[in-house]
Amino acid sequence: MKKLLDDPENAVVDSLTGFGAAHADLVAVHGLDGSGPVFVSRAGGAVAGKVGLVSGGGSGHEPLHAGFVGDGMLDAAVPGAVFTSPTPDQIVPALQAADTGAGVLAIVKNYTGDVLNFETAVELAQAEDVEVATVLVNDDVAVEDSLYTAGRRGVAGTVAVEKIAGAAAARGDDLAAVAAVAERVVANVRSMGVALAACTVPHVGKPSFDLGDDEIEIGIGIHGEPGRHRIPKAPAAQITRLLLEPVAADLGLAAGDRVLLFVNGMGGTPLSELYVVYGRARALLEARGVTVARSLVGNYVTSLEMQGASITVLRLDDELEQLWDAPVHTPALHW
Repeated sequence: MKKLLDDPENAVVDSLTGFGAAHADLVAVHGLDGSGPVFVSRAGGAVAGKVGLVSGGGSGHEPLHAGFVGDGMLDAAVPGAVFTSPTPDQIVPALQAADTGAGVLAIVKNYTGDVLNFETAVELAQAEDVEVATVLVNDDVAVEDSLYTAGRRGVAGTVAVEKIAGAAAARGDDLAAVAAVAERVVANVRSMGVALAACTVPHVGKPSFDLGDDEIEIGIGIHGEPGRHRIPKAPAAQITRLLLEPVAADLGLAAGDRVLLFVNGMGGTPLSELYVVYGRARALLEARGVTVARSLVGNYVTSLEMQGASITVLRLDDELEQLWDAPVHTPALHW
């Protein structure tokens, strides 16, 4: 294992220490000195009277989630150990930090640990008079009932949910309205990914799964879970079609639809290759009569240094497009 680490057991704390120092104008990192649970909040605290947004999950997917804390997006994020859900005692103070009286929306990726721990934390926060609504993200069309979850996994579509719900909260929507917008995004976003090579979890020290030099895994999860099938390596055009066609079919995309096309890197794929995939995906969508109105390309929901990519498509309407375009200023996303 070759990684830029000191002690693999302290990888998350050391990373968060650097992250907090680099972005102290945007975020505050709590609990690194052992004084309490570890979580990330907006520098200066949540905005008074605004619905708060909280998300979280295992580390190793950076910049998700802490990188999306800031104006127009999340008010707090809760990082667990690598590929491990945060605990309820971390989530509760994050929910409390995001609450300024208008309630809090918890955005949860559909993994069993995340779901159970957020459910427990929400109950504990509600007992302390914090009003919380929960939205479950399950955009992965590859498999049902994987190793990590019951039902579909929550993957890169989470970025669109957090961005658009964050914009709705920033414009002053109440909790029910913000939750409804988030649910609309969930209903209209689908993703599918591919792995070319596995990643190595620091404290494990070996690749999380085995792929031959001439193999790729179609439909991989962001923790290295198995996908739909393993096939011989293939050109980008063929791989892109294998990812995009199930996404388009599941969404029921039709001529005249307007979409956001999001090509996400898993952490170990050059940006130049992500743009190759984007170009192929856009051409396939346009051949269907679908208009690519908005685009995002880059490493936003990673799996450590896994080589691979995912394709996410969000069907847009006028309101969702306006909310996507609304100003955002976080460490990882800003315009």
